[in-house]
Formats: sequence, structure tokens, C-alpha cells
Amino acid sequence: MNVITSKFAPFRGKNPFIKGLRIGGMVVFGIIAAVVFALAFGVFVMLLWNWLIPLIFGLTTITYWQAFGIVILAKLIFGAVGHGREDWHDKFSSHDKWKKWGPCGGEWDMMKDRHSWKYYHDFWRDEGKTAFESYIKKQKAEEEEQKNE
Repeated sequence: MNVITSKFAPFRGKNPFIKGLRIGGMVVFGIIAAVVFALAFGVFVMLLWNWLIPLIFGLTTITYWQAFGIVILAKLIFGAVGHGREDWHDKFSSHDKWKKWGPCGGEWDMMKDRHSWKYYHDFWRDEGKTAFESYIKKQKAEEEEQKNE
């Protein structure tokens, strides 16, 4: 199978017009579902407001469109607009951040040495305790040397 046929292999034997209709139907269904969810959320806010706020604060009840406006206003004020998954992904997925958090203070490239991690548990089982104890002795000796100066 050459590159062109392998690239379009999932669509082999299927009518592209039918696939387009299916995708278009999913988009329309998604839009309708989002509108229904927004309308239901407005009703939910209206019912909660009319149940709690007049009893607690003595304010008047609100209509559906006022509740829907409160939802939009709250979304604008509290900044939930524009914080999608890509923003979160770009913020926390950078491998450069792992380099500076590495054990050598940026000298160690974790992604380059990722295959060495399979020896991690063996190292700590065999040499970890003795290596750590020798490091502690060296640190204490340096502290004593600085105190004596």
C-alpha cells in the first residue's frame, strides 16, 4: 500500500458525502446541546435565586432572562472566558520546565535521559542509602569546616 492509499485507508469504501453529513449532524447536535444546557442553567440559577435570596436578603424575585444575565455577568467578572484546555496544556506541558527542576539544577536533560529511569529503583535498592549517607557526611564536614574558619 503506498502513502496515498494508506493515508486515506480509514475512508476506503465509505461515501465522503455521508461522512460529511455525519460530522455536520454532530456539530448541529453539539450546538443544540450547548443551548439547551445554557437555558437549563439559567432556570437553575433563577430557581435558586428566587428560593434563597428573597428569604435571606429580602430582595425581589427575578425572571429567567435576569437569571441568564447574571450567569453571563458572573462568567465575565470571574474570568471563565478563554481558559480552554490548550491554555492549561501549554502552561504545564513544557519540557523545559522539567530541566530546571531536575536534580542537577538544569544540567540534566530529563527527556534525553528518560530511558535511564528504568534503573532508578535498582540504584536506590543497591546504592541509594550508602550514597545518601556519604553525601550527608560530606555536607556535615563542609559545615564544620565553615564554622572553624
